[in-house]
Amino acid sequence: MHYLFCLIMLLGIHKPPGRFSPAAVEQEGNPQVVAHRVYDSSKSAGVDFEEMVTTLAGADIVFIGEQHDNAPTHRLELAILEGLARHNRAVILSLEMFERDVQPSLNSYLSGKMQEAEFLKVSRPWPAYESSYKPLVALASENRWPVIAANVPRKYASQVARSGLPTIESLSAAERELLASKIACPHDQYFKRFQQEMGSHPSQAGAAAGSSVKSAMTDDLALMERLYSAQCLKDETMAESIANAWSAAASPKPLVIHFTGAFHSDFREGTVTRVQQRLSGRRIRVVSIIPVTNLDKIKAGEERRRADYLIFTTGSQTK
Repeated sequence: MHYLFCLIMLLGIHKPPGRFSPAAVEQEGNPQVVAHRVYDSSKSAGVDFEEMVTTLAGADIVFIGEQHDNAPTHRLELAILEGLARHNRAVILSLEMFERDVQPSLNSYLSGKMQEAEFLKVSRPWPAYESSYKPLVALASENRWPVIAANVPRKYASQVARSGLPTIESLSAAERELLASKIACPHDQYFKRFQQEMGSHPSQAGAAAGSSVKSAMTDDLALMERLYSAQCLKDETMAESIANAWSAAASPKPLVIHFTGAFHSDFREGTVTRVQQRLSGRRIRVVSIIPVTNLDKIKAGEERRRADYLIFTTGSQTK
């Protein structure tokens, strides 16, 4: 049984009601073509990449759900951001990959007051930052877009995973500011999906087990609850970061685009639900990027419920 905080989902593919048309994205200054197909869930059909970007440009909040270890995914993410720049839309870039306590360092780096080496030393970048996320930050810097370190500091998520959500009550006022002010962990469909991803169904297993196994399953259930609380802490904190950034921005309001693991945004659950609670009535679009083995045999089917747009791609793992 594997307990993860960043969940990586490789999707099952079923028969589509629509068909796909070939498409490719080529980065400016990079001859490598990123093969992909874009599926519009509202139309149940394939659409052009630029048509998708045009729709995204009209939103208030956009979520891009990724599989962290797929290299073509990150080139497509940059292409989306470049497309929004071509639409001359004011943008705020929000990232799961940086945590709230490094926001001052991120601001200093973007303003040129901190050198990159020092920034990387203090900001705890993800291992694949150089190849996967630095291009997004560089494009934001070039366009003078704010960048939001949206996530909860990992030490607090780990603390909740070990000891439960009540442990945050002992934090100082300054520390508590790094976490969402409102944290809810309902046992909803998101919780069920979380349980399935963790590969655990302790209540079912315990019902037919002996007393010693039942005791182990009780402990396992408690662990599941703590892990889910840590997951919700991340979702609530990212959602609050996004909502605060959008609300504080001057009119005309910018588009906030948030890059995150797809589990946090698929099915409009997780972080998306929590943004909707904070920004009721705002235009929210969700994209899920899905690596597949063969683009010529894509069958979207029920996967269209995952997001407004599905982008199917292939490629090697991020090194």
